[in-house]
Amino acid sequence: MSGWAITEVSSALAIKVRTGALTLENRADVLAAWHRLIDESFLMETVKARHFEMAAYFADRHDLGLRSGDTLHLAIAADRGLPLATLDKRLAEAGPLLGTPTLLL
Repeated sequence: MSGWAITEVSSALAIKVRTGALTLENRADVLAAWHRLIDESFLMETVKARHFEMAAYFADRHDLGLRSGDTLHLAIAADRGLPLATLDKRLAEAGPLLGTPTLLL
């Protein structure tokens, strides 16, 4: 995964706190668990210029409705020849259309 995923998780948790769906204490617990998971289970991939170029190509497919962060994750997986695991149904459906296998969790 890329460092962008870390940013996305923090952003999502901040939204949950702002909307009252999550307390600050719960957010701290989730972030601690997330960082343990990163340390124990993930290989961090450096984002390269070609990933941004590929992500832009994927984003050009306006009919798929992907956001820039989604296209970047997909581009990194595609570059490595790996499937992309996601909780996002739209992203999971778009990946194979762009030549990258996905796994909807």
